[in-house]
Amino acid sequence: MPPRIPDEKRAAIVADLQAGKTRNQIARDHDVSPSTVSKVANEEQHAFDRTQVIHATRAKQADNRARRARLSADLLSDAERLRKQLWEPTTIGAFGGREGDWHTAEVEEPPFADKRAILSSVQTAVRAHTELEKVDAAGSADGAKSMLGNLFATVKQAWEAESAGGPPAEPQAGRVGSDE
Repeated sequence: MPPRIPDEKRAAIVADLQAGKTRNQIARDHDVSPSTVSKVANEEQHAFDRTQVIHATRAKQADNRARRARLSADLLSDAERLRKQLWEPTTIGAFGGREGDWHTAEVEEPPFADKRAILSSVQTAVRAHTELEKVDAAGSADGAKSMLGNLFATVKQAWEAESAGGPPAEPQAGRVGSDE
């Protein structure tokens, strides 16, 4: 079992905790490990302020969404550019002849094997684009579920009112189906 830290050092750590310093800064200031600071904090029932971490995490998530959106758009553009190559004139080449020289020829469109490779690349780019779209759509799925839930509740309310013989109730403000 490691030796207990001196009472003076512990009191100074507690004072820094109450002053709002970070765990790692307190550890550096008092030449103790971060886990020692965490242990003292737990004993004092002190919770570190995680607001900055929460904001930084949200900012990073937003940055990543933006990066995925750019990449997704680029992949779709790549797929379009690749697909156009299926029907454009191209230069093909191969080694041949006695000397094994490189020969080229202009053709109206790529050979079938090259078209198959192009289509495979198009498919890969479109699939990657679609997967990126799904990642960000999953985040908005909760909103869609909520909207559908509200729509269901409104329709159910109208159906129940009609079944009871009364006029349907007006939808609540902010619910799906309101005319506002």
